[in-house]
Amino acid sequence: MSADALFAPLTFKHGPAWKNRFALAPMTNLQSLPDGRLGEDEFKWLTLRAEGGFGLVMTCAAHVAANGQGFPGQLGVFGDQHLEGLTRLASALRAHGAASSVQLHHAGTRSPKEIVGQPLGPSDDAETGARAMILAEVENARDAYIAAAVRCEKAGFDGVEMHGAHGYLIAEFLSPESNRRSDQYGGGLENRARFLREILAGARLQCGPDFQIGLRLSPERFGMRLGEVRDLVGQIMQEGQVDYVDMSLWDSAKFPEDEAFKSRTLMNWFTDIPRYGVRLGVAGQIRSAAEAKTVIEAGCDFAFIGRAAMLNFDFPELVRRDPGFAAPPLPVNADYLKQQGLGPAFIDYMRTWGYFVAD
Repeated sequence: MSADALFAPLTFKHGPAWKNRFALAPMTNLQSLPDGRLGEDEFKWLTLRAEGGFGLVMTCAAHVAANGQGFPGQLGVFGDQHLEGLTRLASALRAHGAASSVQLHHAGTRSPKEIVGQPLGPSDDAETGARAMILAEVENARDAYIAAAVRCEKAGFDGVEMHGAHGYLIAEFLSPESNRRSDQYGGGLENRARFLREILAGARLQCGPDFQIGLRLSPERFGMRLGEVRDLVGQIMQEGQVDYVDMSLWDSAKFPEDEAFKSRTLMNWFTDIPRYGVRLGVAGQIRSAAEAKTVIEAGCDFAFIGRAAMLNFDFPELVRRDPGFAAPPLPVNADYLKQQGLGPAFIDYMRTWGYFVAD
């Protein structure tokens, strides 16, 4: 396959076509204001990636409720006070030719106590001190996702992605380890997925026909069972509430941890699922033109680019010019990251990774 396939437009059931197969991964960056309003550094980080040629630019995980915040400096979408910044961002991304999306997030039991006070989740969690949501709180959280989707559409975004991965609230409902409820939101997979399905159905109903809805899932860690996640993806695709599914794999080339599924790569367990017009993308260590091509050749429709997008704001354009392009090796110095549009808070956060920033 030539690199040209990476630059073929991608159409969806709802909303605009993406001009290529490169999507900016939703990256935690700590660059918004304490009340969740858009920060200037976050605006710069995102709009620069639109200028750099990404077909889709997605925000960081944006919290849909004040009590669902996951980290300091997190973008908020839970009130109309956020509309001004969101509208400005959506307009700028469109002006640079990118489709735009907000990732909708509630951190659940992973909400830090020092930020939210009392974290909430589907069940009590002794490790974090989180309390099980009563039924009204489950319904309020569901409605907060839906209201946030409507707010993002009002701001001018092309779509949203529901963050159902990495052990946050939606994933906690899906996991049989973290969800030990005995009501309609607990038990078998159908009940554990009810929270997610109600969010998707509500957003689809209340948003317009040209609004894209995506879903991020992760098939391993945080109590997720690969077989169940595979079944759920198949069901979600057939039900048709979403335009794309984004599988966060940690490494797109890895093999499953579950011994029963080691016969093929983790990605390949999802590329053969009937899609019914729903698109499939993956994220995980895609740092070069060759790795992006491998993902498309394996049967995915698009690739989420994360760390490589931090290292090169114009990663798609660099691949267009050089089919052999690869992101520079790590670590890199802070001045280099500043040139790539990362603000001081983002750079300091990347220092905590231990291998990303050379000081």
